[in-house]
Amino acid sequence: MARSWWGWGNDEDAVRGAELNELLGRVRALMPGELTDHRPPDIASLGLPEPRVTAPASLAGLCSAEPADRAAHAHGKAYRDVVRNLQGDLRHVPDLVARPRDEREVTDLLDWCTREGIAVVPYGGGSSVVGGVEPRCDGRPGAVTLDMGRMDRVLEIDRTSRAARVQAGVFGPHLESRLRPHGLTLRHFPQSFEFSTLGGWLATRAGGHYATLYTHIDDLVESMRVVTPSGVSASRRLPGSGAGPSPDRLFLGSEGTLGVITEAWMRLQERPRRRAGASVRFADYAAAVAATRAIAQSGLNPANCRLLDAAESLLNAGVSVGGGVLVLAFESADHPVHHSLARAVELCRDHGGEPSADATGEPGGTSGTESGAARAAETWRSSFLRMPYQRDVLARHAVIAETFETACTWDKFEALHRAVTEAARQAMSEVTGTGVITCRFTHVYPDGPAPYFGVYAPGRWGSTVAQWDHIKAAVSEAIEASGGTITHHHAVGRDHRPWYDRQRPEPFAAALAAAKAALDPAGVLNPGVLLPAP
Repeated sequence: MARSWWGWGNDEDAVRGAELNELLGRVRALMPGELTDHRPPDIASLGLPEPRVTAPASLAGLCSAEPADRAAHAHGKAYRDVVRNLQGDLRHVPDLVARPRDEREVTDLLDWCTREGIAVVPYGGGSSVVGGVEPRCDGRPGAVTLDMGRMDRVLEIDRTSRAARVQAGVFGPHLESRLRPHGLTLRHFPQSFEFSTLGGWLATRAGGHYATLYTHIDDLVESMRVVTPSGVSASRRLPGSGAGPSPDRLFLGSEGTLGVITEAWMRLQERPRRRAGASVRFADYAAAVAATRAIAQSGLNPANCRLLDAAESLLNAGVSVGGGVLVLAFESADHPVHHSLARAVELCRDHGGEPSADATGEPGGTSGTESGAARAAETWRSSFLRMPYQRDVLARHAVIAETFETACTWDKFEALHRAVTEAARQAMSEVTGTGVITCRFTHVYPDGPAPYFGVYAPGRWGSTVAQWDHIKAAVSEAIEASGGTITHHHAVGRDHRPWYDRQRPEPFAAALAAAKAALDPAGVLNPGVLLPAP
């Protein structure tokens, strides 16, 4: 299938037909006014500048200067990226897109770019929503996007230790297809799973399938190989070590600024065979939050523990509730999980929750009449996978539809939620006149939740990027002032830099800058991400 150069996913999977009519109908009901469709421009009409650099003969076969390649690698997949693509605003495009086939070629590419001072932007799957793959590299003689898609093999599987050595360019579905015959799974399913890579997950400390326990890709790493301009860093395979600071932790979350991840040994799991799930309605949001906290602190460790507030429940699950819906799921490859679900449901009942009729069932089983909340869970899961495609349609019709996320401790959540909600509403009032903000928990910990907010507002074509940037700045200020993190799993990139600079301790900033200088003396790796460009 053909990938969309301007938006999310595959062209064949774009929203159309009944889904399109129903989506636009909901938008018209919420946001009165004319909806005009703005279709993406042809790549030939973009007038991209000529490449400023030419690869040496030894690397020329790895590099593409085709306009379609360069346009598709100019932006990530954030709302502002999609809108700029729709408007033909590609101010920063890579001069070349390089696709190495092995680690030697990665090294050769870095050596050439280091000698010439050419910026190198590791691309992953290109699903960044924070400007992390955009070649904003002013002052450089050129920029090369490093696409690792050819390095996509599962090299070894250690069934005894339950681990696999995997190249960084593998996309989620291909990785799982290679592990499935062995009865194993990485069990890391971010929303971008189909269009993101292992290397991208590692470089951005991606959040995945599990709402508790194994929430980040960090938890699943055994060892890594990273090519830097100063040499190759290869950590030892170990289940754990107290030998000084972890070398892997230096590169996890480094977003391509310290080196290029080429492969990693990843911890695997047996594929789950036992499942049980339920949805629980709440009439009061504070009670729903308290129930979620009780479950997060119970040690039950559900695989899914996502709380949808009333607005999220209505917009994306089709259920009207006063407080919200909590979606619960447990899974195991070894033992029954219905007792764990029953206890979680009991905790919900203690806080006034109304569980679905199948709340104690094992996989495939439903008893009694399925409740609206149970149907809501399945509706929301389907909507979750279609959200990026639907976002593209809204962007084409000048509707602002974007998300942001954070994490905080439980004692700060009420104040943070209030501050962020008020900031978003005030900012929307200033630039769009109206709008809706939603909230859900994507992950929960014993000491705090990871709230994920959605913003939906009518925009003005030609101004929607500026309107969103105004809203984003307002909510980011509220997050920072309320003690939350600027990102729980979306990474820093270039867009979060102002708030990340405030969040990190100064001694750590100095140490990170020193590591950058030692590993990348010419400063060619993803300039402007995490640290100021030299």
